Amino acid sequence: MNKLILTLIFALLMAGCSGTLSDPQQIVDRAIQMAGGNTYTNSTVEFDFRDRHYKATRQGGVFSYERIFRDSINTIHDYVTNDGFKREINGSLAVVPDSTQTRYASSTNSVIYFALLPYGLNDAAVQKEFVGLATVEGKPYYKVRVTFDQQGGGEDFNDVYFYWFDPETFELAYLAYSFEEKDETSFRFRKALNPQVVGGIRFVDYVNYQPLDRSQTVDQADELFNAGKLSELSRIELKNISVK
Repeated sequence: MNKLILTLIFALLMAGCSGTLSDPQQIVDRAIQMAGGNTYTNSTVEFDFRDRHYKATRQGGVFSYERIFRDSINTIHDYVTNDGFKREINGSLAVVPDSTQTRYASSTNSVIYFALLPYGLNDAAVQKEFVGLATVEGKPYYKVRVTFDQQGGGEDFNDVYFYWFDPETFELAYLAYSFEEKDETSFRFRKALNPQVVGGIRFVDYVNYQPLDRSQTVDQADELFNAGKLSELSRIELKNISVK
């Protein structure tokens, strides 16, 4: 089935709907509800990722994100909470410079953000835009562009994200994001796989892709993926997931 026919079918589907499905807020709300809903806001999620243990606790608006790992001799425990960042080394509070705190907090936040998607797409700093209908691997998806307000958007507020949602199930199937690296902008594209539901929350792993040409931009990610012009960089796999 060619791309034109797929687009026509999807246009007819949209014409038969209420019209709210072109509203990015409605799409994200339904995606969050499908993936976990209220369980996200009152739960403790734990998992292992690349030899580090992560713990995300949320009770309404109060949150605590933790990262625990060992170096050659020490056990390091990072905390990101409503009150900021702190690090303990072997159970004792460590003195960490402000610039380093920001980097450690950002890396902890990033892992948990991706693990709990699409939940974070309703954060206050998130700005959502419905791009349209996009075909990836022969199937149409709702494509949503996300940017961030500088206030509350973190140190990487200039990054741009794209999300592709299944129009029938509202599952998040693909995502892409831009980032700054050595004064250059590049991007990653991720394909979700191995979905599993643990404690009422849907988790996925990802195949992580990078562009073959650094001049290519994140808004081209789905077209480049379809054309075989992205290369696999890594796998994002969560282990030992628990939800309480």
